[in-house]
Order: sequence, then C-alpha cells, then structure tokens
Amino acid sequence: MTVSKLLQGIKTAAFSSNTRQKLLAFASLLGLLIFFSMASPSFMQTDNMVGILQATAVNGVLAIACTFVIITSGIDLSVGTLMTFCAVMAGVVLTYWGLPFYLGVVAAIFFGALSGFISGVLIAKLKIPPFIATLGMMLMLKGLSLVITHSKPIYFNDTPEFPLIAQDSLIGYFLPELPIPNAVLILFVVAVVSSLVLNKTVLGTYTFALGSNEEAVRLSGVNVDRWKIIVYTLSGAICGIAGLLIASRLNSAQPALGQGYELDAIAAVVIGGTSLSGGAGTILGTIIGAFIMSVLTNGLRIMSVAQEWQTVVTGLIIIAAVYADILRKRKS
Repeated sequence: MTVSKLLQGIKTAAFSSNTRQKLLAFASLLGLLIFFSMASPSFMQTDNMVGILQATAVNGVLAIACTFVIITSGIDLSVGTLMTFCAVMAGVVLTYWGLPFYLGVVAAIFFGALSGFISGVLIAKLKIPPFIATLGMMLMLKGLSLVITHSKPIYFNDTPEFPLIAQDSLIGYFLPELPIPNAVLILFVVAVVSSLVLNKTVLGTYTFALGSNEEAVRLSGVNVDRWKIIVYTLSGAICGIAGLLIASRLNSAQPALGQGYELDAIAAVVIGGTSLSGGAGTILGTIIGAFIMSVLTNGLRIMSVAQEWQTVVTGLIIIAAVYADILRKRKS
C-alpha cells in the first residue's frame, strides 16, 4: 500500500467516526436554544442574537486554530495570549508607527504565524511536550504584550477603518433586516477555507495522519517535523485573525486580555467532536461547539445565574465532552 493510500484511509476513518458526535452536538445546540427561549423572552431578541454571534466569532476562530493542533494529538495553551499579542502588534504598527491600515492587518497575521512557527520548532525539533512548550509561549507572549504597551491599552482612534473589520455589517447593506456583523462573516470564511484545507489538501491529510499514528507516518518516509511545524504556523496565523477581530470589536488592543480564551476554545473543539487523542475532528463540529459555548454563557447570564456558577457549568460540560470522547474511543 502506498503512503498516500494509507493516509487517505486514516483520514476517511476519522471522518466517519466523528459523524455521530457532530449530530449530537447540533442536537444539543438546538436544545439549548429552545430551553433558553422558553426560559427568557429576551433571549431571542435581535440584539441578543447579534451579541451571541459577535462572541462566537472570536471564540470560533480561536477554536478553528486549536482544531488543527488537537487533530495532530497536540495542544496549544497559548492561543488566547497569542490573540492578544497579535492585536497589540497591530496597534504598534497602526497607532505607534502610523503605518497604513493594511500593514496592521498583515502584521497581526504575520506575528501570529511567527509565534506558531516558534512553538512548532520547540515541539518538533527540540522535542518539548506541547503542553509545556505552549505554556511557556503563553507566559512569554503575555509578558511581551505588557512590556510593549507599558501595560496600557492601544486605541485605534487614528485608524477609522479598523473598527469596520468586526463591527460593520456588509450583509446589512444589502439586507437591512439582517445586521450580521462582519466578524461573523469572517468566521465563516475562515471556517470554509480551513475545512477545505483539512479535507482537500496534503496538509489536511498529514494533519489527520500525525494524530492517528505519527510513528507509522514517520516510517513511511514523511518529514513529520516539517508538517508539524506547518500546522502550528497555520494555527498561529489564524490566531492573528482572531486578534484583529477582538481588537476591532473593542477598538483597542488590551494587553491584559486573552488569558482564559484558550479554555473556551479547547472546550468548543472537544464539544464539537475533535478527539484529544488526535486523528479525528471537523471544522463544522468545532463551529457547532463554539456556538454551544456562546449560547450557554449568554443564556445563563440572561437568567441571572452568578458568574461563579457559570464557570462551574462550563467545567462540567468540558468534563462530559471529554468523557464522551473516551467512550467513543472505547467503542471504536
């Protein structure tokens, strides 16, 4: 059997094993929507729905970044602080240096990709466990964000185009009754492109293969280290897009923001059916998981549930999702 056929077989098996989890996640999302709609009449109001979409956009993009890494059987604890660091670098380029708008966008994505590349090198070449390597990156990026900004926010008042990235509504120009923010549109564009990369490219095939049986892929003559670095670099670039969205939404780069976002992102990935053991997962499932997290948080807030209990519920859901993944692995 050729290497390509072996890898394609792994990829096909991963998709088939994940179908049931996607359906379960989608049913759970519908159940939450129905429950909170009955519990509070204000839940289904347009403003609240737009707020849920805005919250899902940032977490969804971060979760997509995590999906690539987790499918390879890795983990990235730095995505939240990397998002903040990318927002800060966009602020440096646009506000501190006064450069054109497009260079700020490029800077955010470039520094995200660079940080992901460094994490990939630490993991692939220096053989540092992903948990430790990305934990170290998380702390370094958090410190760099505070040092660069002197612990003060960077505002984009001199760049009027910047808030339009997330806050404006391109769809609303054509359909005024659907004021869907651009951030949501960007989320779905990133999701479609990422799904195509994962399903239709060599990178996607190797991403699944690394998580299924890395040693078998290595023995087949594939440069495992190179593909692992590429995956982390791509994940970092996607975090750069998330940095642009959060900075545009707030019209500022907040250097202390970001820590904790990685937990919501990883939870969305796991709820959506991506296995923490690697080798299985889809972008569609991740998007559904991100919406579940946003709807749950928003619904509990509308029902005046205390923040502490919201955190407890989120933790229980993560544990339940991981246990479901374990049961699914046992059956397979």
